[in-house]
Amino acid sequence: MRHRSLLGLLLLVGLMAVGSGCAKSTVPPQAGFGPESGAAAEGYGAGGYGKAGGAGLEDARWRELGLNSEAEQTEFLAKAQRFENEDIYFDYDAYTLSEPAKRILDEKAAFLKRYPKVKVTVEGHCDERGTTEYNLALGERRANSALQYLSNSGVDRSNLTTLSYGKERPLATSHDESSWAKNRRAHFVLNY
Repeated sequence: MRHRSLLGLLLLVGLMAVGSGCAKSTVPPQAGFGPESGAAAEGYGAGGYGKAGGAGLEDARWRELGLNSEAEQTEFLAKAQRFENEDIYFDYDAYTLSEPAKRILDEKAAFLKRYPKVKVTVEGHCDERGTTEYNLALGERRANSALQYLSNSGVDRSNLTTLSYGKERPLATSHDESSWAKNRRAHFVLNY
């Protein structure tokens, strides 16, 4: 009887130890990120920009970017938000760049040359039609088309990366041509 009680007690202690090891710990939010920064309300592509003057990015990071005054920082944040929120679009089952896409990429190239320490990830996206594998490959070709154009425009290739999401991250979720056209895109995410 005593052996059974001891075994039960050990089992209870063991379960408590395992349960406490699986408890979630809370991580304090990083300054300039999260709902209180207003970034969540800015929608898809909002990189969680902080406020100019060092409230979001630390002063050392601003100096690394060569942005020392609050006016320069404010200008950068406004341009960065526009940069990320302006996608380029592709025709169905295509990865060639249209003239409007090239004009947008020219603006992005000017931004990246103005801020040469900023890195960008070019994400390739597709509509829902086609297999997952096919759309991942097509998304990669779309991202690479944009990357190659930026590189040919004088942007440092080491600051550019690509990522394909295929059809896995649609911007519009309806099943019609209008939604599909919005999902055939390259999206740009800044890293600084």
